[in-house]
Amino acid sequence: MTRPRRSATRSRPADPEVGLELELEIGPVAHGGHCVARHEGRVVFVRHSLPGETVRARVTEGGKKFWRADAVEVLEPSSDRVEPAWPAAGPGGVGGAELSHVALPAQRRWKEAVVAEQLQRLAGLETDVTVEAAPGDDERGGLGYRTRVELVTDAAGRAGMRRFRSHDVVPLDVMPLATPEVLALAKSEGVFTRRWRPGQRLELVAPAGGTDALLLVDGTPWRRGRPDFRPNARRAVTETVEVSGAEHRYRVAADGFWQVHREAPAVLGGAVLDAVGDVSGATVLDLYSGAGLFTLPLAAAVGDGGHVVAVEGDEQAVKDARRNVHGLDRVDLRLGAVDRVLTGRAGADAAPVPAADVVVLDPPRAGAGRAVVDAMADREPRRIVYVACDPAALARDIGLLGERGYTLTGLRAFDLFPHTHHVEAVAVLDR
Repeated sequence: MTRPRRSATRSRPADPEVGLELELEIGPVAHGGHCVARHEGRVVFVRHSLPGETVRARVTEGGKKFWRADAVEVLEPSSDRVEPAWPAAGPGGVGGAELSHVALPAQRRWKEAVVAEQLQRLAGLETDVTVEAAPGDDERGGLGYRTRVELVTDAAGRAGMRRFRSHDVVPLDVMPLATPEVLALAKSEGVFTRRWRPGQRLELVAPAGGTDALLLVDGTPWRRGRPDFRPNARRAVTETVEVSGAEHRYRVAADGFWQVHREAPAVLGGAVLDAVGDVSGATVLDLYSGAGLFTLPLAAAVGDGGHVVAVEGDEQAVKDARRNVHGLDRVDLRLGAVDRVLTGRAGADAAPVPAADVVVLDPPRAGAGRAVVDAMADREPRRIVYVACDPAALARDIGLLGERGYTLTGLRAFDLFPHTHHVEAVAVLDR
């Protein structure tokens, strides 16, 4: 924590701290993909580092409360440090693979520590956390898992990704986290070799093992190197997911929400079915239900005497779900913001949402929040199964559910975003 110096490679910016180089001793991991260090009493959040290391870090953002910095030179490395799996995501590079310098087992320990710390700090719970690997990830080194990749083009028309916390685009010639099917699509359409119009958005979608890969450019399907303006141009892909021995097929808009890890739909679907337990004949609420990833397995689990009410606020997702649950009379789809649908504010014509035996929810990164938590608890389900992509939001909502009489009785966490700080969890709360 000594000898600060000014980087010779950057001119002095308006913010006086930015560009300053510091020698720092790195402390514990923190939520967000960085570790905590201190300089003259000030907290510095350092990316591309590991606990116990001594690094030279360059300040990227200043401020009165804390600074952000990138480790640009490692003076004393951790035994968990490896050669980065994706150097383009290193200091000053693209966001989206900020842990590629960390060995895979250590990445999972990192995420275990973050989930446990958030539960302790925000929910007051001391919980042992194990982060499970998805099938095949260890063999692939945590690479080649993304079935969906979004790129943008720079001022010269080159495809790339944005620099971390920046609008600047870093041009790329490869994306190591993408599946072979996505990379094959990129090659066939010349995604990384052609010059696009500056500022275009490219979405590459290729279901794992499927044949209907699709490129969208600014929302328009492309076919054989050019936009496909035909009225019947394909805009959706087919996803096949096996959950608890049963195969389910989904038609999903290519630009709609779907889990990006090739194994995530099956891993999470199986975890949710295990968590709900025996729901034969039960009423289950499936909140933030999307295109029906959990709706179909839940409909099979409740059987002919059961009932699944699926609530989703995105119109396209509900349109996809209607196709996917076609013929399943036991499924009731509701379109509207989850809090408004549950509290009866979705419209005068909307039927009230019934009481439920079990609630399953998979909210966005911001979590459910008090309004949804209270609306769920008012229905007095015996069990709530919460699928979370953000440990801080999960911990906050578990705390809120604790106020309504629910206790955390089970937690599984999954490493469905290797080489990033993101982690997925399935929590079980019982009344």
